[in-house]
Amino acid sequence: MKKKYTVRLEDKSDWLSFTKKMENINDKELNYIQSSSRINKVPKLDLHGFSLNEANKKVKEFINKSFKDGYKKIIIITGKGLRSKSYNNPYLSEKLNMLKYSVPEYIKDNDVLISKIKKISEAAQKDGGEGAIYIYLKNNNKIKE
Repeated sequence: MKKKYTVRLEDKSDWLSFTKKMENINDKELNYIQSSSRINKVPKLDLHGFSLNEANKKVKEFINKSFKDGYKKIIIITGKGLRSKSYNNPYLSEKLNMLKYSVPEYIKDNDVLISKIKKISEAAQKDGGEGAIYIYLKNNNKIKE
C-alpha cells in the first residue's frame, strides 16, 4: 500500500500565494531560447550591386562589427560574377574585378582583418554556394587591437 503524502496547511497557503504571482516567475526555457538564438544567428552581408571599393569598405566594417559583437561565424554573399562587365573589357582582370575573387583577396591582404579570422571557406549550397563565403572569427577577448 502506498503511503499518502499530506501537505501541511502552511505549505499549501505558500504555494497558492506563489502561483497567484506568476508574472514574477522566470521562464528558463524562454531565456535559453533567447540567448541561444543570439548565439546561433549568423549575420549576412550581401554585396550584390556594390562596386569593388564600396564592397571592400562594407566588408571591413562588417567584419569589425561582427568581431566586436562576438559572432563566431558570418556569411558574405559576393555573387558568382555571372553578370560582371569585366568579361567585355580587355583592360580589366576578369577574376580580380569580380567580388567573388577580390573580396577574399582583400581580406587576406588586410593584416587587421586577417588577425580576427580563423578560417575562410566557400559557403554551403543553402547559404549561396560558390557565390558566398563563410568567415569564422576568432574569440574577440583574446585579441588586443
